[in-house]
Amino acid sequence: MTSYKIIIISGLSGSGKSTAIAALEDTGFYCVDNMPAELLPKFLELPMHSNTEIKGLAFVMDIREKGFLTSWPAVFEDLIQKGHHFEILFLEAEETVLLKRFSQTRRHHPLVRDKSLIDGIREEKKLLEPLKEAASRIIDTSTCNIHDLKSIIFNLAQTTIEAMAMRIKIMSFGFKHGIPHDTDLIIDVRFLANPYFIPELKKYDGQNKKVKNYVLTNPTTHTFLLKFKDLIDFLIPLYEKEGKSYLTLAIGCTGGQHRSVVIAETIFNHINKPGRSVNINHRDVDIKI
Repeated sequence: MTSYKIIIISGLSGSGKSTAIAALEDTGFYCVDNMPAELLPKFLELPMHSNTEIKGLAFVMDIREKGFLTSWPAVFEDLIQKGHHFEILFLEAEETVLLKRFSQTRRHHPLVRDKSLIDGIREEKKLLEPLKEAASRIIDTSTCNIHDLKSIIFNLAQTTIEAMAMRIKIMSFGFKHGIPHDTDLIIDVRFLANPYFIPELKKYDGQNKKVKNYVLTNPTTHTFLLKFKDLIDFLIPLYEKEGKSYLTLAIGCTGGQHRSVVIAETIFNHINKPGRSVNINHRDVDIKI
């Protein structure tokens, strides 16, 4: 797995993506324009010899690639599961500005076929809304000229290079199988209602929907998760500010089959956001009860 910082640039046509990737290239990033989303995991699997001159990897990915809209959610989720850290930059601009830019450059909008330019711009904006919501950073280039945007990207790249992301590992485990080593925080959830004592749930683990519902609908669990999520949200930025490279959070119940698995999955879903490197491991879930 590559250790390089990864930046994915996307956004509206005419918003300045070409200028942005050119600026990243000037700062030492290895850049690829119009990278098909489904090829990105394969690209990252390629052996890359350590090169101190390369500061990171940057890819422009947008609707010019026909399968982008349907493939990016699964591809990005797969990268997160594999432990890749990446940042999504979403570029946009006001409609009047985009109209002016297309008029000046005389370039074709990728969605304009039998419709007007303004309709194409509005359709693209609507189609890319989910990606915008998932973006790590949104940059409005309406008031930017080429030099302004390059300056913004240059400063962002420098900050990105200096502050590599902390890798977070969440683990579920069973106390009766031993406390895991090399953990930063251990949370004991044996106080929660135990599905082990429910005959129809005992044979399943915490990844089962019925087991999840049993644990999560308990009032005690609800109160605990509110407080626990607040604690995690408070601690993570402080650890990142300290410069910590790795954070391991271990969540334990008696056997590591039910309660710890449910809580670990819940916390994983809570903190697993684009731009963060988070993975999960259920250490004892396959041990036969």
